[in-house]
Amino acid sequence: MKKAGQISAVALAAVLVMGSRVIFPPASNAAGNAQTDNNIKADLQNQLKKFKDVQVSVQNGVVDLEGTVQDFATKEELDKKAHRVKNVSAVRNMLKIAGAGEISDAQLQQKIVQKLQYDRVGYGNAFNAISVNVQNGVVTLGGNALGPVAADSAVSLASHFPGVQDVNNNITVDPLSPMDDQSRLQAYRAIYGYPSLSKYAMDPAQPIRITVANGNLTLNGVVDSQADKSVAGIRANGVPGIFKVTNDLQVASSTNEK
Repeated sequence: MKKAGQISAVALAAVLVMGSRVIFPPASNAAGNAQTDNNIKADLQNQLKKFKDVQVSVQNGVVDLEGTVQDFATKEELDKKAHRVKNVSAVRNMLKIAGAGEISDAQLQQKIVQKLQYDRVGYGNAFNAISVNVQNGVVTLGGNALGPVAADSAVSLASHFPGVQDVNNNITVDPLSPMDDQSRLQAYRAIYGYPSLSKYAMDPAQPIRITVANGNLTLNGVVDSQADKSVAGIRANGVPGIFKVTNDLQVASSTNEK
Protein backbone atom coordinates (compact mmCIF):
# COMPACT_ATOMS: atom_id res chain seq x y z
CA MET A 1 0.00 0.00 0.00
CA LYS A 2 1.44 3.36 -1.09
CA LYS A 3 1.20 6.27 1.32
CA ALA A 4 -0.70 9.37 0.29
CA GLY A 5 1.53 11.72 -1.58
CA GLN A 6 4.15 9.04 -2.22
CA ILE A 7 5.57 9.20 -5.80
CA SER A 8 6.22 5.91 -7.58
CA ALA A 9 9.63 5.27 -9.14
CA VAL A 10 8.11 5.48 -12.64
CA ALA A 11 6.42 8.78 -11.92
CA LEU A 12 9.56 10.12 -10.31
CA ALA A 13 11.61 9.21 -13.35
CA ALA A 14 9.19 11.16 -15.52
CA VAL A 15 9.69 14.34 -13.53
CA LEU A 16 12.61 16.66 -14.10
CA VAL A 17 13.54 19.04 -11.33
CA MET A 18 15.42 22.21 -12.22
CA GLY A 19 15.94 24.38 -9.14
CA SER A 20 12.51 25.12 -7.80
CA ARG A 21 10.81 24.34 -11.16
CA VAL A 22 9.26 20.96 -11.90
CA ILE A 23 9.07 20.22 -15.62
CA PHE A 24 6.93 17.41 -16.93
CA PRO A 25 7.79 15.82 -20.34
CA PRO A 26 5.62 16.89 -23.31
CA ALA A 27 2.38 15.06 -23.90
CA SER A 28 2.19 12.46 -26.68
CA ASN A 29 1.88 13.94 -30.18
CA ALA A 30 -0.30 11.06 -31.40
CA ALA A 31 -3.22 13.41 -31.93
CA GLY A 32 -1.02 15.70 -34.02
CA ASN A 33 0.21 12.79 -36.15
CA ALA A 34 -3.35 11.64 -36.76
CA GLN A 35 -4.37 15.12 -37.90
CA THR A 36 -1.36 15.31 -40.22
CA ASP A 37 -2.24 11.92 -41.70
CA ASN A 38 -5.82 13.08 -42.24
CA ASN A 39 -4.60 16.22 -43.98
CA ILE A 40 -2.32 14.19 -46.27
CA LYS A 41 -5.11 11.78 -47.13
CA ALA A 42 -7.60 14.57 -47.84
CA ASP A 43 -5.10 16.43 -50.03
CA LEU A 44 -4.17 13.33 -52.03
CA GLN A 45 -7.75 12.12 -52.40
CA ASN A 46 -8.68 15.52 -53.79
CA GLN A 47 -5.89 15.25 -56.39
CA LEU A 48 -6.84 11.68 -57.30
CA LYS A 49 -10.62 12.05 -57.32
CA LYS A 50 -10.85 11.22 -61.04
CA PHE A 51 -9.16 7.86 -60.39
CA LYS A 52 -12.18 5.97 -59.08
CA ASP A 53 -10.37 2.65 -58.61
CA VAL A 54 -7.53 4.03 -56.47
CA GLN A 55 -7.60 3.87 -52.67
CA VAL A 56 -5.41 5.96 -50.36
CA SER A 57 -4.46 5.27 -46.76
CA VAL A 58 -1.94 7.12 -44.57
CA GLN A 59 -0.22 6.17 -41.33
CA ASN A 60 2.57 8.18 -39.70
CA GLY A 61 3.21 10.03 -42.95
CA VAL A 62 3.51 6.85 -45.03
CA VAL A 63 1.09 6.72 -47.98
CA ASP A 64 -0.28 3.43 -49.30
CA LEU A 65 -1.68 3.49 -52.84
CA GLU A 66 -3.85 0.53 -53.78
CA GLY A 67 -6.24 -0.32 -56.58
CA THR A 68 -6.01 -0.45 -60.37
CA VAL A 69 -4.86 2.06 -63.01
CA GLN A 70 -4.94 1.90 -66.80
CA ASP A 71 -1.19 1.86 -67.47
CA PHE A 72 2.29 2.09 -65.96
CA ALA A 73 2.58 5.79 -66.81
CA THR A 74 -0.45 6.52 -64.61
CA LYS A 75 1.02 4.44 -61.80
CA GLU A 76 4.21 6.51 -61.97
CA GLU A 77 2.25 9.76 -62.15
CA LEU A 78 0.28 8.97 -58.98
CA ASP A 79 3.45 7.95 -57.18
CA LYS A 80 4.99 11.34 -57.95
CA LYS A 81 1.83 13.16 -56.85
CA ALA A 82 1.91 11.35 -53.51
CA HIS A 83 5.58 12.18 -52.93
CA ARG A 84 4.90 15.87 -53.53
CA VAL A 85 2.21 16.15 -50.84
CA LYS A 86 3.38 18.07 -47.75
CA ASN A 87 4.55 15.95 -44.78
CA VAL A 88 4.65 12.67 -46.74
CA SER A 89 7.65 10.64 -45.56
CA ALA A 90 7.29 7.63 -47.88
CA VAL A 91 5.01 6.07 -50.49
CA ARG A 92 4.17 2.39 -50.91
CA ASN A 93 2.89 2.08 -54.47
CA MET A 94 0.89 -1.15 -54.66
CA LEU A 95 -1.20 -0.12 -57.65
CA LYS A 96 -1.92 -2.79 -60.24
CA ILE A 97 -2.04 -2.33 -64.00
CA ALA A 98 -5.28 -3.15 -65.81
CA GLY A 99 -4.93 -5.95 -68.35
CA ALA A 100 -1.86 -7.47 -66.72
CA GLY A 101 -1.09 -10.89 -68.17
CA GLU A 102 -3.76 -10.69 -70.87
CA ILE A 103 -1.13 -10.53 -73.62
CA SER A 104 2.03 -12.64 -73.90
CA ASP A 105 5.47 -11.09 -73.57
CA ALA A 106 6.23 -11.95 -77.21
CA GLN A 107 3.07 -10.23 -78.46
CA LEU A 108 3.66 -7.22 -76.22
CA GLN A 109 7.22 -6.89 -77.48
CA GLN A 110 6.12 -7.11 -81.12
CA LYS A 111 3.43 -4.47 -80.68
CA ILE A 112 5.79 -2.02 -78.94
CA VAL A 113 8.44 -2.53 -81.63
CA GLN A 114 5.85 -1.72 -84.29
CA LYS A 115 4.81 1.43 -82.45
CA LEU A 116 8.40 2.57 -82.02
CA GLN A 117 9.05 2.19 -85.74
CA TYR A 118 6.72 5.14 -86.36
CA ASP A 119 7.70 7.16 -83.31
CA ARG A 120 9.26 10.57 -84.09
CA VAL A 121 8.40 10.35 -87.81
CA GLY A 122 9.66 13.54 -89.42
CA TYR A 123 12.06 14.21 -86.55
CA GLY A 124 15.01 12.05 -87.55
CA ASN A 125 13.52 8.67 -86.67
CA ALA A 126 15.98 7.07 -89.10
CA PHE A 127 18.72 7.90 -86.60
CA ASN A 128 17.14 6.04 -83.66
CA ALA A 129 17.72 2.32 -83.17
CA ILE A 130 15.89 1.42 -79.97
CA SER A 131 15.63 -2.22 -78.93
CA VAL A 132 12.78 -3.75 -76.93
CA ASN A 133 12.78 -6.73 -74.58
CA VAL A 134 9.81 -7.87 -72.49
CA GLN A 135 9.85 -10.29 -69.57
CA ASN A 136 6.84 -10.80 -67.30
CA GLY A 137 5.34 -7.58 -68.60
CA VAL A 138 8.47 -5.56 -67.76
CA VAL A 139 9.80 -3.67 -70.78
CA THR A 140 13.52 -2.98 -71.13
CA LEU A 141 14.48 -0.42 -73.76
CA GLY A 142 18.03 -0.37 -75.12
CA GLY A 143 19.91 0.65 -78.22
CA ASN A 144 20.61 4.22 -79.31
CA ALA A 145 18.67 7.46 -79.61
CA LEU A 146 19.63 10.60 -81.48
CA GLY A 147 18.93 12.79 -78.44
CA PRO A 148 17.23 12.86 -75.03
CA VAL A 149 13.88 13.86 -76.54
CA ALA A 150 13.85 10.73 -78.70
CA ALA A 151 14.79 8.55 -75.72
CA ASP A 152 12.08 10.12 -73.53
CA SER A 153 9.53 9.66 -76.29
CA ALA A 154 10.29 5.94 -76.48
CA VAL A 155 10.01 5.56 -72.71
CA SER A 156 6.70 7.44 -72.71
CA LEU A 157 5.34 5.25 -75.50
CA ALA A 158 6.20 2.05 -73.63
CA SER A 159 4.92 3.41 -70.31
CA HIS A 160 1.49 4.19 -71.80
CA PHE A 161 1.19 0.86 -73.60
CA PRO A 162 -1.61 -1.36 -72.21
CA GLY A 163 -0.39 -4.29 -70.13
CA VAL A 164 3.13 -2.96 -69.45
CA GLN A 165 4.03 -3.46 -65.78
CA ASP A 166 7.28 -1.50 -65.63
CA VAL A 167 9.82 0.16 -67.94
CA ASN A 168 13.60 0.01 -67.66
CA ASN A 169 15.37 2.72 -69.64
CA ASN A 170 18.77 1.50 -70.86
CA ILE A 171 18.79 3.65 -74.01
CA THR A 172 22.13 5.22 -74.90
CA VAL A 173 21.79 8.81 -76.11
CA ASP A 174 24.35 9.43 -78.83
CA PRO A 175 26.78 12.23 -77.91
CA LEU A 176 26.36 15.64 -79.48
CA SER A 177 28.86 16.12 -82.27
CA PRO A 178 28.71 18.30 -85.41
CA MET A 179 30.92 15.77 -87.20
CA ASP A 180 28.62 12.87 -86.30
CA ASP A 181 25.62 14.92 -87.39
CA GLN A 182 27.24 15.51 -90.76
CA SER A 183 28.10 11.82 -91.08
CA ARG A 184 24.50 10.82 -90.32
CA LEU A 185 23.14 13.03 -93.07
CA GLN A 186 25.75 11.85 -95.56
CA ALA A 187 25.04 8.22 -94.69
CA TYR A 188 21.29 8.80 -95.03
CA ARG A 189 21.70 10.28 -98.50
CA ALA A 190 24.18 7.61 -99.56
CA ILE A 191 21.84 4.78 -98.49
CA TYR A 192 18.30 6.02 -99.04
CA GLY A 193 19.30 7.89 -102.20
CA TYR A 194 20.78 4.82 -103.88
CA PRO A 195 18.46 3.48 -106.64
CA SER A 196 18.07 -0.06 -105.31
CA LEU A 197 17.47 1.19 -101.75
CA SER A 198 15.30 4.23 -102.51
CA LYS A 199 12.15 2.14 -101.96
CA TYR A 200 12.87 2.21 -98.22
CA ALA A 201 12.77 6.02 -98.19
CA MET A 202 9.04 5.90 -99.02
CA ASP A 203 8.28 4.05 -95.77
CA PRO A 204 7.69 6.52 -92.87
CA ALA A 205 9.16 3.90 -90.52
CA GLN A 206 12.55 4.38 -92.22
CA PRO A 207 13.42 0.66 -91.86
CA ILE A 208 17.17 1.17 -92.26
CA ARG A 209 18.27 2.80 -89.03
CA ILE A 210 21.57 4.69 -88.95
CA THR A 211 23.34 5.51 -85.68
CA VAL A 212 26.67 7.30 -85.42
CA ALA A 213 28.70 7.73 -82.25
CA ASN A 214 32.19 9.21 -82.34
CA GLY A 215 32.66 8.29 -85.99
CA ASN A 216 31.43 4.71 -85.58
CA LEU A 217 28.38 3.91 -87.71
CA THR A 218 25.92 1.08 -87.08
CA LEU A 219 23.11 -0.07 -89.34
CA ASN A 220 20.01 -1.61 -87.73
CA GLY A 221 16.58 -2.56 -88.98
CA VAL A 222 15.12 -4.97 -91.52
CA VAL A 223 15.58 -5.10 -95.30
CA ASP A 224 14.02 -7.31 -97.96
CA SER A 225 17.09 -9.18 -99.13
CA GLN A 226 20.71 -10.05 -98.44
CA ALA A 227 21.63 -7.97 -101.49
CA ASP A 228 20.00 -4.88 -99.95
CA LYS A 229 21.87 -5.48 -96.72
CA SER A 230 25.18 -5.76 -98.55
CA VAL A 231 24.57 -2.65 -100.63
CA ALA A 232 23.62 -0.62 -97.55
CA GLY A 233 26.85 -1.69 -95.87
CA ILE A 234 28.93 -0.75 -98.90
CA ARG A 235 27.25 2.65 -99.14
CA ALA A 236 27.84 3.31 -95.43
CA ASN A 237 31.52 2.40 -95.76
CA GLY A 238 31.87 5.05 -98.44
CA VAL A 239 30.85 7.90 -96.14
CA PRO A 240 33.83 10.24 -95.42
CA GLY A 241 34.96 10.46 -91.79
CA ILE A 242 33.52 7.12 -90.69
CA PHE A 243 36.03 4.98 -88.82
CA LYS A 244 34.04 1.76 -88.60
CA VAL A 245 30.77 0.37 -89.97
CA THR A 246 28.83 -2.37 -88.20
CA ASN A 247 26.11 -3.86 -90.37
CA ASP A 248 23.45 -5.36 -88.06
CA LEU A 249 20.66 -5.20 -90.65
CA GLN A 250 18.40 -8.25 -90.69
CA VAL A 251 16.86 -9.80 -93.77
CA ALA A 252 13.09 -10.09 -93.64
CA SER A 253 12.92 -13.68 -94.86
CA SER A 254 15.40 -14.96 -92.23
CA THR A 255 13.65 -12.90 -89.55
CA ASN A 256 10.30 -14.51 -90.37
CA GLU A 257 11.87 -17.97 -90.27
CA LYS A 258 13.08 -17.29 -86.73
